[in-house]
Amino acid sequence: MLKATLVLASLAMAPIMASAQGAQIDLGTAEQDTSAPVSVDADQLSVDQATGMATFSGNVRVAQGDLRLAAGEVRVEYGTEQNEIRTMHATGGVTLANAEIAAEAKEASYTIASGEVIMTGDVILTQGPSTMSGQRLVLDLESGNGRMEGRVQTLFQPGARQ
Repeated sequence: MLKATLVLASLAMAPIMASAQGAQIDLGTAEQDTSAPVSVDADQLSVDQATGMATFSGNVRVAQGDLRLAAGEVRVEYGTEQNEIRTMHATGGVTLANAEIAAEAKEASYTIASGEVIMTGDVILTQGPSTMSGQRLVLDLESGNGRMEGRVQTLFQPGARQ
């Protein structure tokens, strides 16, 4: 939370800042193998067999390859195949990170098959020395592309090495 506050403060005071309604993001080599196994770790688990839903709560940590997600709660919707995860919906201070990026938001939804992550609510994305904030971040983990929406603010560090 302190990191998010510091990033927001620097965004508000930075003389070199660009504002826009939407911005494209190139995640570089941050593509994700969406067929990799998914592991989930939490303080509690409740399962509803009738709906095919599971809710992990308390210090939830999710990992898939290099991708890491942390949240207060993660609802998992299972598919028709055994152990097939369709979607994951995280709430409660969500952090998503891999070797290339780190993002924070209030909520995030991850559709495993398509590799699409949608983060909403005071989103902050850090990529190397640069930061970007907005209300909605859409990431395509298979292609490594993304888009920030909703009064986007960007802070670039000229000459900084990544």
